[in-house]
Amino acid sequence: MTAESRPALVLDACVMMSGLLRPLLLDLASAGLYAPIWTYKIGQEWQRNAARLWQIEPQVLETEWQRMQERFPEADMGDVTEHEAPLKHTDKKDKHVAAAGVAAVAKTDCSPISVVTWNTKDFSRSELRRQQLGLIDPDRLLTQWWPTHEQLLRNHIEATIQALVDTGRRQPEETIPMLKRDRLFRLAGCYGRSLTA
Repeated sequence: MTAESRPALVLDACVMMSGLLRPLLLDLASAGLYAPIWTYKIGQEWQRNAARLWQIEPQVLETEWQRMQERFPEADMGDVTEHEAPLKHTDKKDKHVAAAGVAAVAKTDCSPISVVTWNTKDFSRSELRRQQLGLIDPDRLLTQWWPTHEQLLRNHIEATIQALVDTGRRQPEETIPMLKRDRLFRLAGCYGRSLTA
């Protein structure tokens, strides 16, 4: 896959909230499956919500954010405020997420570019299409990748879960229930069928 043909994905803060999905997606980016896109504002939203919901020390989250920035130095689109103006039908609180995608269209050679979020209802698909952007939830995304990248996905799913268990962030559990706990129901189905194939 060439750099020019590699897709790019705007990772919404709600996607980063998952202790399983965030490292899995980032590792898949490192493997060359796609280029991650975000902004400082997305990072701040993730850190604020994670600190509040999971009682994680803010400094721990800030350190993790800096690691992400260093690992993917081209991911941060900077100030994307100017790109919010055309977004008339996207929820006001999510315009900055879509604007990161608009900025990526202008700044990168990646194609296609999509917004990955659990909150798809807060975005206007037709409006995003006019900006050359797609919209997809994480479960559908990973399931779409499965037919062509099954072994890569299986390896990274299993490695991510093992790392979470080894570091005490998750209790030992079978893979399929753990995927379902993170609302990755379609992915869990693909994984389960692969075990019996």
